[in-house]
Amino acid sequence: MPLPESMTVIEISQPGGPDVLIPGNRSVPEPKATEVLIKVAAAGVNRPDALQRAGSYPPPPGATDLLGLEVAGTIAACGAEVNDLSVGDSVCALTPGGGYAEYCVTPAAHCLPIPTGYDMVRAAALPETFFTVWHNVFQRGKLASGETFLVHGGSSGIGTTAIQLARSFGARVLTTAGSDEKCRFCESIGAERAINYKTEEWPAVIREIVGRDGVDVILDMVGGDYIQSNINALGLNGRLVMIAFLGGSKANVDFVRMMMRRQTITGSTLRPQSDDAKAEIAHTLRENVWPLLESGEVKPVIFETFTLQDAAQAHKLMESSAHMGKIMLSVA
Repeated sequence: MPLPESMTVIEISQPGGPDVLIPGNRSVPEPKATEVLIKVAAAGVNRPDALQRAGSYPPPPGATDLLGLEVAGTIAACGAEVNDLSVGDSVCALTPGGGYAEYCVTPAAHCLPIPTGYDMVRAAALPETFFTVWHNVFQRGKLASGETFLVHGGSSGIGTTAIQLARSFGARVLTTAGSDEKCRFCESIGAERAINYKTEEWPAVIREIVGRDGVDVILDMVGGDYIQSNINALGLNGRLVMIAFLGGSKANVDFVRMMMRRQTITGSTLRPQSDDAKAEIAHTLRENVWPLLESGEVKPVIFETFTLQDAAQAHKLMESSAHMGKIMLSVA
């Protein structure tokens, strides 16, 4: 079938709250030589989307201004140099943006097959969080079997993914979350202990659990006052990996413990990385993680799905922090 000339999208009318997200109409994009055009069936809603909507996380140069960093759907067109995908193939994909639309372009190398038994909504919940967790926890943080891992915000999309993957690869998993309900949920998917940071002093609980040895790897999206507490909670040769700063990007930090315990502080953002770097992550995910998805050992946690036109409601839910797991948009 011939492609339509235009498509429905969700646009940002101006920087601001969720209500600035409005339906619009744009031309269907054309894939470049190494890209594919995906007819989008579902898209994930992620924290970077909310930051971009608010005006604090601009897209990289050359990227679309439309939100949406992960989708699932069918290939509608292929660029001239794409050889390993064909029109009609079902894929999920990491995108540079543009997922809040009926059609989206992305590099072919950032596409992955739909795991057996997955519908489009579940498949669309995979790319952004699994790329982020794999790169930061296992490639940058070098988490290994037998080590102790702490992830803050365990009930988030990132947190639920990190808990399951760390457990599957043999780590001891600890986490923090903002309610007793969220803590019990985190424990049900693989955390040994979930700490309610609103009613417990999480650094003290960590010390009770691991003693003077400390934890080996921490994945943190809070920042702010947590930075010093994270350093204090790390053990010898511990690794702190920062991926966001919901509590602020600045802190007054004493680095003596880091030096004495030979710790490493690192971090990354996914979207600005090169196409080749993201393609390498996609390859390692297919080799190491997709079998776990196929077997059911690891699975995305989906809290609620909205229609594309209700993207503003999805953002309101995300910013309420009432959810556990992923928030999704059904496009088709």
